[in-house]
Amino acid sequence: MSLPDRPLVVSTVVADGLIGSFGLGVCHEVFAYDRQHLGLPRFDFAVVAETPGILRTDTGLGVLVEHGLDRLERSDIVLITAWELFDHVPSDALLDALRAAHARGAMLISHCTGVFVLAAAGLLEGLRVTTHWRWAGELAARFPELDVDAGVLYVDNGTILTGAGTAAGVDTLLHLVRREWGAAASNALAREMVVPPHRDGGQAQFIDAPVARCEDDLLGVVLEWASAHLADDLSVDILARRALMSPRTFARRFKATTGTTPHAWLLGQRLSAAETLLEETDAPVEEIARLVGFGTAAGLREQFARRRGVSPRAYRQTFRSAGPAPVQLDGRRAGPGGGGRARGVGGDQALVEAQLGQPA
Repeated sequence: MSLPDRPLVVSTVVADGLIGSFGLGVCHEVFAYDRQHLGLPRFDFAVVAETPGILRTDTGLGVLVEHGLDRLERSDIVLITAWELFDHVPSDALLDALRAAHARGAMLISHCTGVFVLAAAGLLEGLRVTTHWRWAGELAARFPELDVDAGVLYVDNGTILTGAGTAAGVDTLLHLVRREWGAAASNALAREMVVPPHRDGGQAQFIDAPVARCEDDLLGVVLEWASAHLADDLSVDILARRALMSPRTFARRFKATTGTTPHAWLLGQRLSAAETLLEETDAPVEEIARLVGFGTAAGLREQFARRRGVSPRAYRQTFRSAGPAPVQLDGRRAGPGGGGRARGVGGDQALVEAQLGQPA
């Protein structure tokens, strides 16, 4: 989505006794505040229910809901929080409203067991989806036509996103912000929320065997170093040597600590860094590919198309207008009042390279 002239209408669907308190809070945090200074559009946010009034959350708190399902007729984004009472079948009115919103092109996003409502509406047939790992088996049993993945944080199907439980709701919405309004806006919002700027959707929902705190710290130092040296050869052998581990031990502990593999983590870091440079610099695609470690423009284009669904050039054209003034490779801001060079990872690198050490 580009930044529209009108506010984007965002509605969170709830039902009495089924309102997920945490999920509702996440929806409010992302959409209920004015975040235009972060590069987000204006949002017209509200909570809706089939029968407005004072409804109870899953923890018994009262929430005043002032809007009915008719608001979904003009909503651009529709969110559904947890729906954990499975014997509470969504009404035909709600299901019809969701189908109509989807047919009209609205974005539908489920949090945790909200995916059961989208499935009941028949909107997920044949799609890969996720939910909280505890309820994945129930979802697959009730809706065998779905491809249920219990091991990921969220799944992006374009106009339908499904997120796993609790904190994964934050990851799902930050992913949406990154996808629609760019990495800079997503990173800025994450800083406001005091959460990590990006966890890839393929990351595991939970870690079975956490390692000792000292090992987590050591891995953290290595990952911080790797993030600042993306242009280098970062094989598992090299990372393991820096972590004072064998390659096999490093790969095992990396997966246990982060929920993903070194290769997948590094690929995500390089893509995120490339997004930042495409948004905020004038660097050619060839130079960005070198700076983030893809080597060639062809390598960057291949991974970008595979993981982001667009070319680097198309991504830059989409998000450049909403971002800050571009930075040139000599480290000077384009336009009047441009600054000079900035200290980078190596001490004298251009600002564009120094950015690679920042959250992407």
